[in-house]
Amino acid sequence: MSVRLPAGPAPVPLRQSRWPVPRTPRWLLLALALLVAGGVLVALPHHPSNAQRADDLRGFLRSMTDGIESCAGGVGESLYALHAITSGASHDTGTAIGIARYGATNCSPANSLPLDDLTQYQVSESLAGYNLQTAVNDLLTWAFPLAQRVQTDVADILTAPSRTAGSHDTAALRRDQRALDAMRATIDGIIRHAITAVSAHAQPPTLPG
Repeated sequence: MSVRLPAGPAPVPLRQSRWPVPRTPRWLLLALALLVAGGVLVALPHHPSNAQRADDLRGFLRSMTDGIESCAGGVGESLYALHAITSGASHDTGTAIGIARYGATNCSPANSLPLDDLTQYQVSESLAGYNLQTAVNDLLTWAFPLAQRVQTDVADILTAPSRTAGSHDTAALRRDQRALDAMRATIDGIIRHAITAVSAHAQPPTLPG
Protein backbone atom coordinates (compact mmCIF):
# COMPACT_ATOMS: atom_id res chain seq x y z
CA MET A 1 0.00 0.00 0.00
CA SER A 2 1.41 3.32 -1.01
CA VAL A 3 0.71 6.79 0.38
CA ARG A 4 0.56 9.71 -2.08
CA LEU A 5 1.79 12.98 -0.76
CA PRO A 6 -0.35 15.99 -1.52
CA ALA A 7 0.94 18.14 -4.27
CA GLY A 8 2.11 21.55 -3.08
CA PRO A 9 2.74 24.73 -4.97
CA ALA A 10 5.72 24.76 -7.35
CA PRO A 11 8.91 26.22 -5.80
CA VAL A 12 9.64 29.80 -6.72
CA PRO A 13 13.37 30.48 -7.33
CA LEU A 14 14.85 33.13 -5.14
CA ARG A 15 15.99 36.25 -6.97
CA GLN A 16 19.48 37.25 -6.01
CA SER A 17 20.02 40.97 -5.60
CA ARG A 18 23.10 42.40 -7.37
CA TRP A 19 24.83 45.76 -7.25
CA PRO A 20 24.38 47.64 -10.51
CA VAL A 21 27.51 47.47 -12.72
CA PRO A 22 28.42 50.96 -14.05
CA ARG A 23 29.33 51.21 -17.72
CA THR A 24 32.66 52.82 -18.66
CA PRO A 25 32.08 56.09 -20.53
CA ARG A 26 33.09 56.01 -24.17
CA TRP A 27 35.14 59.16 -23.83
CA LEU A 28 37.29 57.49 -21.17
CA LEU A 29 37.93 54.49 -23.41
CA LEU A 30 38.90 56.82 -26.24
CA ALA A 31 41.28 58.74 -23.96
CA LEU A 32 42.95 55.50 -22.83
CA ALA A 33 43.35 54.38 -26.44
CA LEU A 34 44.97 57.68 -27.40
CA LEU A 35 47.28 57.46 -24.40
CA VAL A 36 48.42 53.95 -25.38
CA ALA A 37 48.92 55.02 -29.00
CA GLY A 38 51.00 58.02 -27.87
CA GLY A 39 53.20 55.77 -25.75
CA VAL A 40 53.80 53.47 -28.69
CA LEU A 41 54.78 56.41 -30.91
CA VAL A 42 57.22 57.72 -28.31
CA ALA A 43 58.79 54.27 -28.01
CA LEU A 44 59.42 54.06 -31.74
CA PRO A 45 62.99 55.00 -32.76
CA HIS A 46 63.41 58.50 -34.18
CA HIS A 47 65.44 58.76 -37.36
CA PRO A 48 66.64 62.36 -37.91
CA SER A 49 66.79 63.68 -41.44
CA ASN A 50 70.09 64.54 -43.09
CA ALA A 51 69.18 68.22 -42.87
CA GLN A 52 68.70 67.89 -39.11
CA ARG A 53 72.05 66.13 -38.78
CA ALA A 54 73.73 68.91 -40.76
CA ASP A 55 72.16 71.54 -38.51
CA ASP A 56 73.19 69.63 -35.38
CA LEU A 57 76.74 69.30 -36.73
CA ARG A 58 76.98 73.05 -37.34
CA GLY A 59 75.86 73.57 -33.75
CA PHE A 60 78.51 71.11 -32.60
CA LEU A 61 81.21 72.98 -34.52
CA ARG A 62 80.13 76.30 -33.02
CA SER A 63 80.46 74.80 -29.54
CA MET A 64 83.90 73.37 -30.35
CA THR A 65 85.09 76.69 -31.79
CA ASP A 66 83.80 78.66 -28.80
CA GLY A 67 85.44 76.21 -26.41
CA ILE A 68 88.90 76.12 -28.01
CA GLU A 69 89.11 79.63 -29.49
CA SER A 70 90.89 81.34 -26.60
CA CYS A 71 93.50 78.59 -26.21
CA ALA A 72 94.06 78.30 -29.97
CA GLY A 73 94.40 82.06 -30.29
CA GLY A 74 97.06 82.05 -27.59
CA VAL A 75 99.09 79.43 -29.45
CA GLY A 76 99.08 81.54 -32.61
CA GLU A 77 100.01 84.71 -30.72
CA SER A 78 102.82 82.98 -28.79
CA LEU A 79 104.42 81.54 -31.93
CA TYR A 80 104.07 84.88 -33.72
CA ALA A 81 105.69 86.70 -30.78
CA LEU A 82 108.58 84.21 -30.76
CA HIS A 83 109.13 84.66 -34.49
CA ALA A 84 109.10 88.43 -34.09
CA ILE A 85 111.83 88.24 -31.43
CA THR A 86 114.03 85.68 -33.18
CA SER A 87 113.77 87.47 -36.54
CA GLY A 88 114.63 90.82 -35.00
CA ALA A 89 111.29 92.38 -35.98
CA SER A 90 110.67 93.09 -32.28
CA HIS A 91 112.87 93.50 -29.22
CA ASP A 92 110.06 93.51 -26.67
CA THR A 93 110.98 90.19 -25.11
CA GLY A 94 109.05 90.90 -21.91
CA THR A 95 105.75 91.24 -23.75
CA ALA A 96 106.42 88.08 -25.77
CA ILE A 97 107.12 86.13 -22.59
CA GLY A 98 103.92 87.43 -21.02
CA ILE A 99 101.88 86.36 -24.07
CA ALA A 100 103.29 82.84 -23.97
CA ARG A 101 102.84 82.38 -20.23
CA TYR A 102 99.30 83.74 -20.24
CA GLY A 103 98.42 81.57 -23.22
CA ALA A 104 99.81 78.46 -21.54
CA THR A 105 97.69 79.12 -18.46
CA ASN A 106 94.60 79.70 -20.59
CA CYS A 107 94.90 76.26 -22.21
CA SER A 108 94.06 74.46 -18.97
CA PRO A 109 90.38 73.58 -18.27
CA ALA A 110 91.05 74.55 -14.66
CA ASN A 111 91.70 78.14 -15.78
CA SER A 112 89.36 78.41 -18.76
CA LEU A 113 85.57 78.21 -18.41
CA PRO A 114 85.01 77.49 -22.14
CA LEU A 115 87.44 74.56 -21.98
CA ASP A 116 85.85 73.35 -18.76
CA ASP A 117 82.49 73.35 -20.56
CA LEU A 118 83.98 71.07 -23.21
CA THR A 119 84.87 68.50 -20.55
CA GLN A 120 81.13 68.03 -19.96
CA TYR A 121 79.99 68.28 -23.57
CA GLN A 122 77.78 65.48 -24.90
CA VAL A 123 77.31 65.00 -28.64
CA SER A 124 73.64 64.85 -29.70
CA GLU A 125 72.14 61.44 -30.52
CA SER A 126 71.62 62.43 -34.15
CA LEU A 127 75.43 62.54 -34.57
CA ALA A 128 76.21 59.42 -32.55
CA GLY A 129 77.50 57.49 -35.55
CA TYR A 130 80.33 59.89 -36.45
CA ASN A 131 82.77 59.38 -33.55
CA LEU A 132 82.50 63.06 -32.58
CA GLN A 133 82.77 62.41 -28.85
CA THR A 134 86.30 61.19 -29.56
CA ALA A 135 86.95 64.46 -31.41
CA VAL A 136 85.82 66.40 -28.32
CA ASN A 137 88.23 64.43 -26.12
CA ASP A 138 91.04 64.88 -28.65
CA LEU A 139 90.36 68.62 -28.80
CA LEU A 140 90.77 68.81 -25.03
CA THR A 141 94.06 66.90 -25.33
CA TRP A 142 95.16 69.30 -28.08
CA ALA A 143 94.68 72.12 -25.57
CA PHE A 144 95.90 70.39 -22.44
CA PRO A 145 98.62 69.38 -22.28
CA LEU A 146 99.86 69.79 -25.89
CA ALA A 147 99.09 73.46 -26.64
CA GLN A 148 100.08 74.37 -23.11
CA ARG A 149 103.46 72.68 -23.59
CA VAL A 150 104.10 74.54 -26.86
CA GLN A 151 103.53 77.90 -25.21
CA THR A 152 105.60 76.94 -22.19
CA ASP A 153 108.40 76.03 -24.60
CA VAL A 154 108.12 79.49 -26.19
CA ALA A 155 108.44 81.15 -22.78
CA ASP A 156 111.41 78.92 -21.94
CA ILE A 157 113.19 79.85 -25.17
CA LEU A 158 112.68 83.54 -24.50
CA THR A 159 113.98 83.24 -20.95
CA ALA A 160 116.84 80.80 -21.64
CA PRO A 161 119.99 81.85 -19.73
CA SER A 162 122.37 80.55 -22.39
CA ARG A 163 122.58 79.52 -26.03
CA THR A 164 122.83 75.85 -25.01
CA ALA A 165 119.71 76.08 -22.89
CA GLY A 166 117.95 77.90 -25.72
CA SER A 167 118.85 75.11 -28.16
CA HIS A 168 117.43 72.51 -25.78
CA ASP A 169 114.18 74.49 -25.42
CA THR A 170 113.95 74.95 -29.19
CA ALA A 171 114.22 71.19 -29.69
CA ALA A 172 111.46 70.68 -27.13
CA LEU A 173 109.26 73.19 -28.97
CA ARG A 174 109.70 71.37 -32.27
CA ARG A 175 108.87 68.02 -30.66
CA ASP A 176 105.76 69.41 -28.99
CA GLN A 177 104.66 71.15 -32.19
CA ARG A 178 104.80 67.81 -34.03
CA ALA A 179 102.57 66.26 -31.38
CA LEU A 180 100.21 69.24 -31.62
CA ASP A 181 100.04 68.95 -35.42
CA ALA A 182 99.41 65.20 -35.26
CA MET A 183 96.50 65.68 -32.88
CA ARG A 184 95.08 68.43 -35.08
CA ALA A 185 95.22 66.07 -38.09
CA THR A 186 93.31 63.42 -36.12
CA ILE A 187 90.64 65.91 -35.05
CA ASP A 188 90.28 67.33 -38.56
CA GLY A 189 89.96 63.82 -40.01
CA ILE A 190 87.06 62.90 -37.72
CA ILE A 191 85.22 66.18 -38.18
CA ARG A 192 85.70 66.38 -41.96
CA HIS A 193 84.34 62.86 -42.32
CA ALA A 194 81.17 63.93 -40.48
CA ILE A 195 80.91 67.13 -42.53
CA THR A 196 81.11 65.14 -45.77
CA ALA A 197 78.64 62.51 -44.56
CA VAL A 198 75.89 65.03 -43.76
CA SER A 199 76.83 67.68 -46.36
CA ALA A 200 77.07 70.34 -43.68
CA HIS A 201 79.27 72.78 -45.69
CA ALA A 202 81.28 73.78 -42.60
CA GLN A 203 84.86 73.79 -41.37
CA PRO A 204 86.58 72.29 -38.30
CA PRO A 205 87.84 74.68 -35.60
CA THR A 206 91.01 76.56 -36.52
CA LEU A 207 93.95 75.02 -34.64
CA PRO A 208 97.34 76.66 -35.18
CA GLY A 209 100.52 74.69 -34.59
